[in-house]
Amino acid sequence: MSSPATAASATSAYRDARDQLLSLRGDHARATREFTFPDVGDRWNWGVDWFDAIARGNDRACLTIVEQDESVASYSYDEMARRSDQVAAHLSALGIGRGDSVVLMLGNQVELWESMLAVIKLGAVVMPTTTAVGPGDLLDRMERGRARAVITNASEAHKLADVPGDYVRVAVGGTDPADPTGAATSGWVDHAAAYALDAAPTEHPGTGPDDRMLLYFTSGTTSRPKLVEHTQRSYPVGHLTTMFWIGLQPGDIHLNISSPGWAKHAWSSFFAPWAAEATAFVYNYTRFDPAALLRVLHTHEVTSICAPPTVWRMLITSDLGARPGALREVIGAGEPLNPEVIAQVEKAWGLTIRDGYGQTEMTAAVGNTPGSVVKPGSMGRPLPGCPVVVVDPLTNELVTEADAQGNREGEICLDLSQRPVPLMTGYQGDEQRNADAMAAGFYHTGDVASVDADGYISFVGRTDDVFKASDYKISPFEVESVLIEHPAVAEAAVVPAPDPVRLAVPKAYVALAPGHEPGEDVARSILAHARARLAPWQRVRRLEFFELPKTISGKIRRVELRGRETELDATGADRPAGEWRDDQFPELRG
Repeated sequence: MSSPATAASATSAYRDARDQLLSLRGDHARATREFTFPDVGDRWNWGVDWFDAIARGNDRACLTIVEQDESVASYSYDEMARRSDQVAAHLSALGIGRGDSVVLMLGNQVELWESMLAVIKLGAVVMPTTTAVGPGDLLDRMERGRARAVITNASEAHKLADVPGDYVRVAVGGTDPADPTGAATSGWVDHAAAYALDAAPTEHPGTGPDDRMLLYFTSGTTSRPKLVEHTQRSYPVGHLTTMFWIGLQPGDIHLNISSPGWAKHAWSSFFAPWAAEATAFVYNYTRFDPAALLRVLHTHEVTSICAPPTVWRMLITSDLGARPGALREVIGAGEPLNPEVIAQVEKAWGLTIRDGYGQTEMTAAVGNTPGSVVKPGSMGRPLPGCPVVVVDPLTNELVTEADAQGNREGEICLDLSQRPVPLMTGYQGDEQRNADAMAAGFYHTGDVASVDADGYISFVGRTDDVFKASDYKISPFEVESVLIEHPAVAEAAVVPAPDPVRLAVPKAYVALAPGHEPGEDVARSILAHARARLAPWQRVRRLEFFELPKTISGKIRRVELRGRETELDATGADRPAGEWRDDQFPELRG
C-alpha cells in the first residue's frame, strides 16, 4: 500500500497536469509546446489516487443515464465512489484481486461504471466486451485474456454455458427473464449482493503506472481479433489530451454516443469526463431517434456531445432546430467527417463540429481543439504530448515536404524515441505483430494521411483492407472466413460499399462453387448464413455474384472491387443486376 504522502504526490501531479490543460483551452500551439504528461511516481492507481480523491464527499453529478422513455437516474461522485467500494469488496470476497482479468459484458447501465471502477481499484484488469458478441467470441476472449471472472446481465448468461473454466460468474438482474427456472444462471452470484455490504474505502492495491489495467479486443486483418494491453498510465493519464481535445471543463455535462465494450466508450464516457470532474451523460436508446436525442440535449442542458459521423448525418436529415442552449462543444469521431455535415450543423447552430483521431491502441492523438481553425476534411493537428509524425511507408523517413507531384502523404505513426505515454504496451500473444507495429522506431497505425504546411492531418485510407461501417471497424478476413463456410461459396471478397447513412456497409463479392447457380435462393441462403454467424455490425448488407479479380500470384485484388463500388456510387449508375441486398428479404432485416 502506498504511503499517504506518495498517494498525495501522485494525485497532485495528475491534477496539476489536468489544470494546466484546462487553463490552455483555446491555445493549441502553447499547449503543444508546454504540456508534458505528469510523472505519477512508482505507485499509481487511477481509481484510488484520482477518482476517489476527487469523489469523496463530492455531490456533483458524476453519471447521468437517460433511458429511451426519458426517465433519469443520476449518481454523484460520492455515490459512485461508495458503490464501487461495495462492488470491489464483493469481488475481493469472491477471490478477485490484483492482476486478475475480469470480463465486463454490460450495457449502458450503472453496473458497468461501478464495476469498471471497482476492478481498477482492486488492481485487477478490465476486459470490456460488447453484449453483441456470441459464444464463440466469448470463448476466445476468455481463453486469451485468461479471465478470472465475468460480470454480465442475467439475460446474457446463456452465452457462457459452453465456455468452460473455473471463473467467477456474476449476474446483474437476477435470473434470465426468458428462463424463469433460473437454470441459465445456476452457479452465478448475484451482483446486487454487493449493495448489502458495509464496505470501507478500497485500499490502494499497490499498482504501479506500468501495471496492466485494460485488455481490449479489436478487429484486424488476421483470423482472430488483436488483444491490446493498456496500463494504469497509458489510458488514465493519456486521456488527459482527449479531455483537452473535447474541450471539457469541470461541471460540464458530456454526452458521448458509443457502445459499451469499445474503446471509444472508455475514452469519452469514463476517463475524459471524470478527469475533468464533469458529468458523464448517457442517452440509453435501443433504436436511434434524432428528434428524441435533440430533445434530450435541450432538456438536460448538455454542454458537449461526441458522436460518430453516422449520427451527425442522421441529425442533419432531421430538423436540427435551434441550438440547444447549453451546448458549447460538438465533436465527431470514429470515421472521416463529411464537410457537408460540418457546414449544415454550423449553419443551424453556429457551432463547428471538431474531428479527431485515435485508436484502441492509444488515446486521442490528433484533433481539432477548441479555438483552432477547422479545415474541412482535416482531423486537426497532433495533440499535446502526442509525438505524431507522418512517415513514408517505403523509406520510414518523415514526410516533411511535398514530393515532385506535390503529395505530402504517408502513414500516421508515433515516434518511439520517447515512449509515448498514451500508447499500448503491445498486442498480447503476438510477437510478430508487435515487431511489425513497432518497427524502425515508430508505432505504425496502418492509416495513411496527408499533412499540410500548417501541420493539419487529413485521413486518406488504410494501409490494409480494414474499413469502417458506421462506427465499427470491419475486418474483411473475418467476414470472408464465415462466408466460405457456406457450401455454395468458393471464394469471397468483402469491401465497403458507399451508403448515404452508414458511410459504408459490408458488401460481399462471391464466386460460387461448382453446382451452384446465382439467383435469389442462393443469395438468401448465403445472407442468412452470414447473419447467423456474424456480429450485427459485421453483417453483409449486399452481395454480388462475381468473377473475382486476382493478381498474378492468385491474390484477390480488393482494390479493384473497392474502386468499382466507388465508381458506381459516383456515377449514379444502376446497381448491378447480380447484386442482392438484405432489405430485399424481410426475414433478414434489422
